[in-house]
Parts: sequence; structure tokens; C-alpha cells
Amino acid sequence: MKKSHFSILLLLAIWILPLAANSQSATSAHPLRFRIRVQTGNSTPVSGRLIVFLAPGKSPRELGPGFGPTAQQVWFAAKEVLRLKDNEAMDFDPDDLAYPQPLSHAPAGDYHAMALLDERHIYAYDPYSGIPPGILHSPVVVIEHLNPADTSPVELVLKERAAEQPTSTPSSSELLDFTSPVLSDFWGRPVHIRGYVLLPPEYGSNRRRYPAVYVTQGFGGTMDSIAKYVVPRYRRFLQEKELPEMIYIFLDQSCPEGTHEFADSVNDGPWGKALTEELIPYLESKYRMDGTPAGRFLTGHSSGGWTSLWLMVKYPKVFGGSWATSPDPPDFRNFTGPNLRANPPVNFYRNQDGSPRMLVRMNGKEVMTLEDFVRQERVLGDYGGQFASFEWVFSPRGDDGRPQPLFDRDTGVIDAKVANAWERYDIAELLRQNASTLRTLLQGKIHVTVGTADEFHLDQPVRLLESTMKELNIKASFDYLEGRTHFDLYEGGLEAKIANEMQRVARPASATRKPR
Repeated sequence: MKKSHFSILLLLAIWILPLAANSQSATSAHPLRFRIRVQTGNSTPVSGRLIVFLAPGKSPRELGPGFGPTAQQVWFAAKEVLRLKDNEAMDFDPDDLAYPQPLSHAPAGDYHAMALLDERHIYAYDPYSGIPPGILHSPVVVIEHLNPADTSPVELVLKERAAEQPTSTPSSSELLDFTSPVLSDFWGRPVHIRGYVLLPPEYGSNRRRYPAVYVTQGFGGTMDSIAKYVVPRYRRFLQEKELPEMIYIFLDQSCPEGTHEFADSVNDGPWGKALTEELIPYLESKYRMDGTPAGRFLTGHSSGGWTSLWLMVKYPKVFGGSWATSPDPPDFRNFTGPNLRANPPVNFYRNQDGSPRMLVRMNGKEVMTLEDFVRQERVLGDYGGQFASFEWVFSPRGDDGRPQPLFDRDTGVIDAKVANAWERYDIAELLRQNASTLRTLLQGKIHVTVGTADEFHLDQPVRLLESTMKELNIKASFDYLEGRTHFDLYEGGLEAKIANEMQRVARPASATRKPR
């Protein structure tokens, strides 16, 4: 070999060896992985949605997704797992489906971590209120000086269950558990309409008849929350005579898909028909209700607010009035931001100038994007999250038997055909298409209250609905409470105001009680 050739080879070796060493060093890095173990002492394998949370700091408190300004402070990943056996370890890659990024991309620092197994697929329905009762989860583990880009596996042991406290029927109320024939026929199994009936204090000491108020719950409401919080509140108001005497029916509209909103849906089933044609006749045969449209009223908050509007417009001959508070969008020209009636379709995530659409505002500041909210839901599972729930109610059924998605979860591109199909649930559009019939049937029957500082900007689609009703010459009342939010709207006696307005319809000659 010539000396010049040897020199060239020597130089190449000098260059290549360090590159090879660096390459070897790069491939030897170990991105963050978790080793999950079930330890319940039960020989029955467990399955469900495994969710692992990672957050900065050393807090011993349980973990869950962040909301609003803290949305991106908690990292989490998930996957469906099958038949995990007791004491059997499973390796979990937190980079496949994660929020806000793959967990191995988190910056180095001190962290605490926790895992939970959502066996019943209920966690996505209300992930911001803590771990639901009965959910299997690990203790919170503190990990100091973690470098998620290069670390040994972190072990989390699923061995604790959130305490379950039996819910008893609140005093002065009765459990409602009605098996619906039309819903049972739709699903091919018994389907129940559930809730609680709260009777006036003097119901048992007289033979009078009473107006009936159907109260529908917001997204996240359950039988448990109705029993623990809603019924006792109304019972106290009735006992203290702050509400006129009426029969209150608190309806649970939660379901495995989220909330069915008592709409007739190709995916969820004929809930509106079941309510109006089956449940109401049943209740009026059992209790001393007026049994006339002038004695049947609707009210609800948030998703329950949308329900109370929908049922009033869809079944105007059944009910005497609807009092909706902070309703989910009743005009799809602003569906939490995007205009679903636009042609061509807009982007669900982005404004026309490319800026992100904001979903949540707090204290006058925009603090969470619509995309962040949807991406969180995607990781937590499409088993009852807010937007998946909307699709179960509003969307056509796909070839796979599931509702067709309104928009692409990666890009935010709206499917025009699906958006057009949603039109039949656009309350404002329903009014426009049927104005000649509904104008007489709805005069003075629709009442909407919303806060001007609503966290989800729900005052905006409400204003569009008000504009539509004015254009159609349908008399309605709209109240915008200055500075009130989605969660403090009822402070100051809104229940009493609504109940007294109902009483004036049902009993025009009787005196009403002053609001609190």
C-alpha cells in the first residue's frame, strides 16, 4: 500500500470512529418507559384503558389532566390493555398516544407520576373532578432528577381503588327507574330512564295536583351527583318555601357514550320519544301532576340547557315552557367557536388567520385552545368525552357502527357531509325551517339565561339564537348576567326566579314568592 493511501485511511479512521461512538451513544439512550403491575390479590385479569400521568414537582396528590391555564402542565399517555394478570408486569410506551407531547420529550427535572386503569370506560366523562369511585390506580410516585429522554423504566403498581360510597335515595324524594320499551327495542336489551322525583313537603297531606318540572343535568352529571347535591338543594328550598310547590323530576342523561341529551339519535336511540311518549305518561299516572302542557316545564344547565331547548322546540305541544341556562350551542353558526354552517367548511382548530381557536376563558383571559381540549379527550378515550358525545348524538352512523367524526382529530378539517347532517340538531335552523308552525306554539315559552363571562363562550351562540328568534318574530326572553360564569350563574337565587316564572304560567292567579 502506498504511503499516501495509508494516510488517507488513517484520516478516515480518525473521522469515522468518533462518529461511530456518538452513534452508539445515541442508540444506547433509553427514552422513558413505564413498567405497570397490577397488585389486587384477585386472580381475575383486568382490562380497560390504561392512563399514565406525569407532572413536574413532588406533589403527593393524585394526578389528572390539567384544565385551562394548567392544560399543558400535566403530561399523560394511554392505551387499551387486555387481561392484565395479578403481579404480572407490562411494559408501557408513553409516546404512542400522548398529550401534550410524547412523554419522553418532557424536560429533565423532578416529577411525580401515577397510573389508573379505567375498566368501565367512565373516566373521560368527567376527568377534571378527580378519580371516580371504584377506579383502580397506583399511588403517586415521586421521581427526582428524571431525564425522560434517557432513563430506566419507572414502575407503577395498580393496587388502590378510589373509595365507593353507596348512594341512598335522598329524603323526600323517590327513585325513578323506568324501563323504556322503545329504547330497549333499539338496543336489544333493557334500557332504563333514571333519576329522582322530589315531591312538595305537603304532597302527602292533601289531594292537590301540582305542576311538574323536568330538570336535565349538565355534562358530567350522574345519578350520584343528583342524589348528593341537586336533590338536597331543591329540597331545602322547598322546605324553606323559597320555591313554589311543584313536583321536580331530576333526570339522569348520562350514558356510556357521554350524554344522550334526550335527543332522538341514530346512534344513541329515541330518547326524546321515550321521554315524551312513555316516561311522562307513566309519571302522570303515578303522581298527582297537572298533566297538561301548561303544567309541564323544562329546565337545565349546560348540556341540560341544550336539552331543555331541544325538547321545547321539538315537542312544543307537550311542554308549557323551557328555562335553559348556559346551554350548549343552540346555533351551530358558533359551535364553541367554529361555524358549522360555513360553506366551504372552516377548520375546527384554526381561525381564518391561522390562529388557534380558544375554548376556555377565565378572568377575561383566553387560557385553553379548542385543540388542546380535543387532544386531551382523544388520549383519555372516546368513551364519553364531550366532543365524542356530541358525535354520538348528532352524527350519522359510520360503516363501522360508530358515529362518523365531525372533524379530523389531527388536522381539524371538518367533514362537510357530517356537518350538513348535524343541521337537524341545530335549534336555530329548526326554528327557521319551521317558523310558520312554531311561531304560534312557542310564543313566550323560551327563556335563556347565560353569563357574559361564561368560560366556554356560550353567550355567543345564545346571542345568535336570540337574533334568529327576533327575525322570526318569536317572542322569547334572554338574560345575560354581567360577569357571571358557567359555574356561578345560579348564585343569587336563579332557581327561585325560574320557579316563580313557571308558577305564573301554571297558576296565573296565585301569588309568587320573592327570589332569594
